[in-house]
Amino acid sequence: MTDDVYPSSCDPVRATAQDDPSGGDPESDGPQNPVDDDAGEAEEGESRASERRVLRVLPLRNTVVFPGLINPMVATTPRARQLVEDAAKDKDLLVTVCARDPSIEEPTPDDLYQVGTAVRILRLVPSDDGGQRIYVQGVRRARIDNYVERDPYLRAEVTLLDERTDSSLVTEAVHRYVAQQFLALTEGSSTVNEAVRTLVSSIDDSAVLSDQVSSHMSLSLEDRQELLELVDVRARLERLSEHLAREVEVQRMEREIREEVQEELSRSQREYVLREQARAIRRQLGEADQGTDQIEVLSKRIGEAGLPESVRARAERELTRLGSMPPGAMEAATIRTYLEWISELPWSKESEESLDVARARGVLDEDHYDLEKVKERILEFIAVLRLKRDLRGPILCFVGPPGTGKTSLGRSIARATGREFARLALGGVRDEAEIRGHRRTYIGALPGRVIQTLKRVGTRNPVIMLDEMDKLGTDFRGDPASALLEVLDPEQNREFSDHFLEVPFDLSKVLFIATANLLDPIPPALRDRMEVIEVPGYVEEDKLAIARRYLLPRQLERHGLKDAAPHFSDETLQTVIRSYTREAGLRNLEREFGKIARKLARAYVETGQVASEVTPAEIHKLLGPKRYEAELAGRGEIPGVAIGLAWTQAGGEILFIEATRMRGSGKLKITGLLGDVMRESVETAVAAVRSRCKELGIEPEVFKDDLHVHIPAGATPKDGPSAGVALVCALTSLLLERSMPPDLAMTGEITLRGRVLPVGGIKEKVLAAKRAGVRRVLIPTQNRKDLVDIAPERLEGLEVVPVERIEDVLRIAFGVEISG
Repeated sequence: MTDDVYPSSCDPVRATAQDDPSGGDPESDGPQNPVDDDAGEAEEGESRASERRVLRVLPLRNTVVFPGLINPMVATTPRARQLVEDAAKDKDLLVTVCARDPSIEEPTPDDLYQVGTAVRILRLVPSDDGGQRIYVQGVRRARIDNYVERDPYLRAEVTLLDERTDSSLVTEAVHRYVAQQFLALTEGSSTVNEAVRTLVSSIDDSAVLSDQVSSHMSLSLEDRQELLELVDVRARLERLSEHLAREVEVQRMEREIREEVQEELSRSQREYVLREQARAIRRQLGEADQGTDQIEVLSKRIGEAGLPESVRARAERELTRLGSMPPGAMEAATIRTYLEWISELPWSKESEESLDVARARGVLDEDHYDLEKVKERILEFIAVLRLKRDLRGPILCFVGPPGTGKTSLGRSIARATGREFARLALGGVRDEAEIRGHRRTYIGALPGRVIQTLKRVGTRNPVIMLDEMDKLGTDFRGDPASALLEVLDPEQNREFSDHFLEVPFDLSKVLFIATANLLDPIPPALRDRMEVIEVPGYVEEDKLAIARRYLLPRQLERHGLKDAAPHFSDETLQTVIRSYTREAGLRNLEREFGKIARKLARAYVETGQVASEVTPAEIHKLLGPKRYEAELAGRGEIPGVAIGLAWTQAGGEILFIEATRMRGSGKLKITGLLGDVMRESVETAVAAVRSRCKELGIEPEVFKDDLHVHIPAGATPKDGPSAGVALVCALTSLLLERSMPPDLAMTGEITLRGRVLPVGGIKEKVLAAKRAGVRRVLIPTQNRKDLVDIAPERLEGLEVVPVERIEDVLRIAFGVEISG
């Protein structure tokens, strides 16, 4: 151990060693035993009584010199060399004193302990670095009373202390105990040699024994100084016995811990030792080390991955852990998988974006018909991104019936912006870990599907479509919708934390697009983070244009008829649309075109030719009998029938409401699998008509008959208040025995006072009426604002009439003037 003397104004000297028990050789770097005869004679010549003298003071750092011990030191500064040379020239003693705080570079006298050791210089040897190597032997304890000189070095009045001792049995007992404990403690020790042990066992003087043991024990600086300051030999021995007892107890505990650790050495640790030996053997044989090769490969990949600093530091720590494990360890496999994911994620790789608005417009128009609102929003995003490159991606949500092109819109947006595209299906997902990933404590843990998707596309700015968001579930494994809150929040997803990675990943560059058929099942907190864009269903004109541009050519090409494609007139396409499909979207329509293409392909293969044109009559041969007839034909010309409008997941639908009466006791029967709200609407409609019998010219006695209200189809559940207006008209038509106009449909909730209240789904309902051939639609006045979302060309041939009261409805439907 190397102990430094302070290089300060107090004559800097550096002690090269302290605890090297190498006998009495003055050339060794450690405290020596007083075996030099001259030194012994000199010591005997010293007066043991206390006396005052003026001596030179040498400050030390981390070193306490005990009387009787030889210590080597090095004087490196001119002041220290001068002090040593003057003391040697005068053959005078000097006092070594330890500093209280070893960190003080230039201690003052106040920084030094008051008690030190008067030492004699035995030998001076010039060192190679220009300093002087000195060997000193402690003579007596010395107390500094007063500093009398500071330059050229410290000099002080000191008192050479007398040691108080006695020959009592207690002192002898403590003397023996200290010697025995020291010998037992140092048995087999590598720091205390046998010569020191022999010397200690032969010492009869308690004062000499205490100083010898103190100098060779591993004690703190404060404990050494305390022992130096004790001039009562018995007290010194007792204090030493406490230190020895404590050291014996510490060694006993260390021995027990080593034994426990040895006993608990597991099979994996033994395998590690064997594998390390095998690895060393392979290196000697010049064979490749597979584990090392893997670590080198991972290290290279981590260096090339462009990781943020915090992520790189984490990866390097895990790589260090992996290097200290055997390749076959289970945890090593987990860490290796983790590092592979870290190194393969696109931390800094981005797709080169296309910010040409005109090109993007062309791509969107090429892939999709109409959908102007969606296209405008995407073009706005591209334009702003061109002006502000660090723009965070918007979170869009397309809501609309199935088959309206929501998912394919995502692909077109990716193509228009030059980004990669990935679809993440959320239908039926119930586990939060699907979004956030599993923690690495689980066997087979993996990151969530968001991180997996980014790894698959290889860029950090793709278009990710979160498909069927309204189909998310929840159970005991967590709520995936809540986990998506961080993903879809532009303020939080800059530091998205996956449970598997446990490091933040920036999702702010991702353009998230969600799709849903219904908005209501999406939690409000999640819905609030998205910009909702409604994708309406298609009317017949839209379907005709889309079938002509996209669906039919795609099916003919898929079935090998691109070069031999027959002609389809608009009338033929309308036949397929009207008679074989009834939907807001286009999926079933494309299936029908696929069926036609397959039959044409078979005929082409069998006969070698295909008809130049497919007529409406041939459509029935290819697809079979009509599946749907015109609903309005003959249905609205019967008294007691009214046409209502309904909203479904597939879009809008027309709803026929039928009413009839029979002799009975005035009961009301309601059928059609109606919910509670719709049943109450029927009762409200009956009350509204009955309260207006006089104005309508209806005899009150008719309500003594039983009334039956039915809404087909009976197997389909129905609910909601929006059929109130149609129920009033159906009952009025029945009781007046007058049929309603067959091209009139209506929607709206009613009150007993005759008001028509607003309802939802106006856009879908109006489009459904247009598809069914209705020419006039009655809607609540407060729903006129919803017509803004419908393009004017979609309303061509359809008259939308706002109504505020039941009286307005009856006037339009039956020409009856009733005062409100």
